[in-house]
Amino acid sequence: MPVIVAALGYFVDIYDLVLFSIVRVPSLKELGIEGHALIDNGVYLLNMQMIGMLLGGILWGWLGDKKGRLKIMFASIIMYSLANIANGFVTTLPAYGILRLIAGVGLAGELGAGITLVSEVLHTRIRGYGTMLVASIGVSGAILANIVANSYNWRTAFFIGGGLGLLLLLARFRVAESGMFRTMEQKASLSRGNMLALFTDRSRFFRYLNSILIGVPIWFVVGVLITFSPEFALDFGIREPVSAGNAVMFCYLGLVFGDLSSGLLSQILQSRKKAVLLFMVMSVAAVALYFLQGESSASFFYGVCMLLGFAGGYWAIFITVAAEQFGTNLRATVATTVPNLVRGMVVPITMLFQFSRGFLGLRWGALLVGALCSIAAFFSLAALEETFHKDLDYYEEFL
Repeated sequence: MPVIVAALGYFVDIYDLVLFSIVRVPSLKELGIEGHALIDNGVYLLNMQMIGMLLGGILWGWLGDKKGRLKIMFASIIMYSLANIANGFVTTLPAYGILRLIAGVGLAGELGAGITLVSEVLHTRIRGYGTMLVASIGVSGAILANIVANSYNWRTAFFIGGGLGLLLLLARFRVAESGMFRTMEQKASLSRGNMLALFTDRSRFFRYLNSILIGVPIWFVVGVLITFSPEFALDFGIREPVSAGNAVMFCYLGLVFGDLSSGLLSQILQSRKKAVLLFMVMSVAAVALYFLQGESSASFFYGVCMLLGFAGGYWAIFITVAAEQFGTNLRATVATTVPNLVRGMVVPITMLFQFSRGFLGLRWGALLVGALCSIAAFFSLAALEETFHKDLDYYEEFL
């Protein structure tokens, strides 16, 4: 039940997270925005959502270690569900931005709390399968988002996302809190959720930083190559119209199979790091193909988007690695902040992309940003410890 509920929570989380990328153009056009301003205001709204996730990651991570994993899963889904419903009523760009910020705060708590709970309730030998199912089922929410966005008005798509989140609350009542957290809760003198401790010890700081950087290439792909796929397709000379919604759908379809494959591979190899390394190499190759495809067809372009998604399918393993690096009294803080800091990295990534494309053009500007993200990720992976067989029932000691 914890695996199912965490997976469904992430499903709704991803639905909302990518819905804006899908409805960006029609929603902004209805608000009276046209031409080049579609990119500029699209970046602004995406950044507002990601800043919200960054702030929410810190808030929910701290509360997850203080108050429990389940309480965070309840509170976060209520917040982003209500923000989604309100988003369907916006008539101005500032209101749109504020609601994307609030929704981002709510979205930030879902995945980290779910992964932490699943990691702590499953045995060491099978926890990789649990987190694999959470991620692979969860990312398929993007497919539903595209189907709904293509079938209904963008406002209705936001209403449906909010309704799904509220319905999921009913299933949450059947899930029990992690035994490791309940045991830790009885230790009154133990420091919990102390985020400052991540920065006061050299070893902990670099474990934390490296855990973040290995996931950055995934969100370079989603935040730049997929979100702005219509603009890239036009620049490549593809004559058929390319839809951002279809690009997102095919990318996340690839992510479903990628998360399943990377999770199975890590179990077969009994190594998180080897599985992540293989998928990072595939990601570099897929990005290269994206820029080398030239004047291909829209179908080929979508196929490349699916390949990009598959290669980025180490998302589940990446978050599991982060959770396994730290003790129970910091685990929710890390598992919640790490993916949201990676998502929040979309802000500097898109800002650097906007800056570099002004000098180098759309293609070379994106390639420069992608290269920087990939180089940092490879160095960070090399510095992390292997955690496949690690016993998670321990605490971080603070001086």
